[in-house]
Amino acid sequence: MTVAPWWHYLVALLAPLFLVNGIPHFVSGTMGRTFPTPFVGGPPNLDTPQRNVLWGGINWLIGGLLLWLISASLGDIIITAELVIAGWAFAFFLARIFSGLPR
Repeated sequence: MTVAPWWHYLVALLAPLFLVNGIPHFVSGTMGRTFPTPFVGGPPNLDTPQRNVLWGGINWLIGGLLLWLISASLGDIIITAELVIAGWAFAFFLARIFSGLPR
């Protein structure tokens, strides 16, 4: 088994951040709900559903591109574990941040 280049480990930390962050924006936007984006200063300011669909899609494109860049190393157990753990950790972080939003 070959060792992945060092930058694959860095990208494996960043890719799930974009992929997980795209979920609430895209889902909120497609449901027609407002949700905070960086364009309005983040919570508690809310942005339009259309901008959330755009922001969620951009996050998924960036995350997908990052995964594609390290696709040769996705069989490496360390990189796979890093992707899963970073994704879960960021999902819990977002859940904590967004749990205080008005419903």
